[in-house]
Amino acid sequence: MVFSSVTFLFYFLPIFLAAYALTPTVTAKNVVTLLFSLVFYAWGEPRFLLILLFSIAFNYVAAILIDRNAGARRSWALAFAVAVNLLTLGVFKYANFVTANFAALFKPLGLDFGQTNIALPLGISFFTFHCLSYIIDVYRRRFRANADPVDVALYISLFPQLVAGPIVRYKTVARQLDRRRQTLGRASVGARIFIIGLAQKVLVADVVAPLVQVAFDHVPHRSLPEAWIGILAYTVQIYFDFAGYSNMAIGLGIVLGFTFPRNFNLPYTSLSITEFWRRWHMSLSSWLRDYLYIPLGGSRGTNLETYRNLVTVFVLCGIWHGASWTFVLWGVWHGAFLVIERLGLGARLDRLPLALRWLYALLVVMGGWALFRAADLGAAGDYFLSLLGFNGAGDVSFDMHDALSDRAVSTLVAGCLLAVLPRFRLRFSAPAILRAVADAGWTFALLIVSMITVAAGAYSPFLYFKF
Repeated sequence: MVFSSVTFLFYFLPIFLAAYALTPTVTAKNVVTLLFSLVFYAWGEPRFLLILLFSIAFNYVAAILIDRNAGARRSWALAFAVAVNLLTLGVFKYANFVTANFAALFKPLGLDFGQTNIALPLGISFFTFHCLSYIIDVYRRRFRANADPVDVALYISLFPQLVAGPIVRYKTVARQLDRRRQTLGRASVGARIFIIGLAQKVLVADVVAPLVQVAFDHVPHRSLPEAWIGILAYTVQIYFDFAGYSNMAIGLGIVLGFTFPRNFNLPYTSLSITEFWRRWHMSLSSWLRDYLYIPLGGSRGTNLETYRNLVTVFVLCGIWHGASWTFVLWGVWHGAFLVIERLGLGARLDRLPLALRWLYALLVVMGGWALFRAADLGAAGDYFLSLLGFNGAGDVSFDMHDALSDRAVSTLVAGCLLAVLPRFRLRFSAPAILRAVADAGWTFALLIVSMITVAAGAYSPFLYFKF
């Protein structure tokens, strides 16, 4: 089920909110929310619900065993739990990739290496990371294992952040599972954030999506202008699509009394790749730092060991996003630039004008998006050739000309501005109540336009659903 769908907005969400409001106690609210979360997950592919339920049950038991043991038994319990989680993720997400590569490797030798065709469960990367952080933090004695299965199940399967984040640590919501602060003011704030996220998705990301599809999927050997239009459109699309989902999840969480971490902070205003990863998908980058980079040694060793750790983390970050060599190379791309900045480029960047530093960071990020979006390495290489003008410098195909509607072009320009300009708060001399009315007015207008767009539009899943 997609947040920006008729099913969710007009049926699931109103029914859930009504049931939630009518439920008297927090314990009962947790049960209601858990049941609705399982329905939400099972809506499109009911068979995958068994995978989610297995993860919940297994990690509930594993955390208790880790908590109750000490010494070697505690370590072995953690190792076994981590291995099972990674094996589950590996089988469903990477088995097809591994067997396909083995088949391609042995085909010239005349060997028929069988390939798997395992469907990818929705959101498995995200709820697996939730499970891993929970059991690892129990092992680190950050908190005791929760003996209430409903609480653990709700933490792992809470529908706002279940399938595409943000990645929420158990410690962040531990107290809120049993004691939540719910007021009309907080619900109003949450609803406003949700509406902004909905507008980001349906009024920006979905509108520029046809430009991306034409440039990457419909036009072979696209020309220089087509390539740059496509990469600029994808830069806008992926930001507003993912930030929109995150804002919708955060807003829903606030309405329910939960506080989820911020996931984006104007990442396209970054002046380096180091800064970019402090602003983009912040819940993932902090997770990788705390559960992978620091355990590997972080920056505590020699410079060479630090560089090794950085590249390792970002290669795994790329693999986490998808089972494809383009994602691996995307991770290498970002890891390499982080290392280069530590080798001295960062110090030199500090001496450049802000505009040049910003342009450097943006071009590197956009180059990475070309890898991220390309279907395979061959397509990525061809796209880079197009960006450099090797596939033609001036012609625009009929498909791209058709996609360049007035609405798409104006939305692309608006998206670029909204992504890089700081958010200004206009201060009026009018009384506070009039300012509140003005805020409510434009938020309500966004809601109406977004709802009409959803009702009139086609199914458009969030980009990060496939990760």
